[in-house]
Amino acid sequence: MTYQANHERYSTMKYNRTGKSGLKLPAVSLGMWHNFGGVDTEENGRALLRRAFDLGITHIDLANNYGPPPGSAESMFGRMMQKDLAPYRDELIISTKAGYYMWEGPYGEWGSKKYLVSSLDQSLKRMNLDYVDIFYHHRPDPDTPLEETMAALDLIVRQGKALYVGISNYNAEQTAEAVKILRSLGTPLLIHQPSYSMFNRWIEDGLQDVLEENGVGSIAFSPLAQGLLTDRYLDGIPQDSRAGRGGFLNKKDVTDEVIAKARKLQQIAARRGQSLAQMALAWVLRGGRVTSVLIGASRVPQLEENVAAINNLDFSSDELAEIEAILK
Repeated sequence: MTYQANHERYSTMKYNRTGKSGLKLPAVSLGMWHNFGGVDTEENGRALLRRAFDLGITHIDLANNYGPPPGSAESMFGRMMQKDLAPYRDELIISTKAGYYMWEGPYGEWGSKKYLVSSLDQSLKRMNLDYVDIFYHHRPDPDTPLEETMAALDLIVRQGKALYVGISNYNAEQTAEAVKILRSLGTPLLIHQPSYSMFNRWIEDGLQDVLEENGVGSIAFSPLAQGLLTDRYLDGIPQDSRAGRGGFLNKKDVTDEVIAKARKLQQIAARRGQSLAQMALAWVLRGGRVTSVLIGASRVPQLEENVAAINNLDFSSDELAEIEAILK
């Protein structure tokens, strides 16, 4: 059966302006970092993507190395675009990135113009797209001059392969310099994608100020701290969880102190009529300093629960103070 998008998809989602640009992003965006690779079930990925768009999620975030294996998430997305979303291309914001290892030899990672242009060409082929809406440099390169990396982003926009450019994992000082270089080239920096959550607040130490001062938006990845800010680990480590399997989250990360904090936060969330995950997402969006939160999901109900965070984004001063006391 041909996919028909929900006619009410824009009636409930909240959309935020990205910095001082003309682009709006949904408050909740879908990331394909996990659960869309060659080792995953395409039927489940397709159900997640369809449901996300039906809920008003117009922004789909990828990277060249997402999988596993690297590249497979983009390939899966390309097939889904052809099957379901091609008629809605102009309603979608599709982003991808380059910066991590992709192929052998000296041009297969980091931030050279050679690597970035080649990687995006590969990504476009995998996704069956003429262009992406946002192209990110995924991580700072300690060896390539920042001027070269930013010039590559500028070139990609001028070639029509991306509409906007962003950076990810840059600190405050690196971001300020990137903004300056891109501005001089005539291609403004649209957005920064940093990790940010209740348990990971590094961007509050200068980076958010740099972004605000320069009119740059932000989208937070890992806003649920790889699942620590959900009810998944409140009673131990499930065998089938990320910590149970190992990887980006390990058993050593699930400490007694972390779980104690999560349980206290869950009590506040319950008083607010939210799950812990919903409150954690709302907290990242508080005050309007973050444009969008980037969520992953392995099941449609999990996706629906997280998106419902937008139904209660307001915090009282007492709630914020109580949360702050727990986090300290």
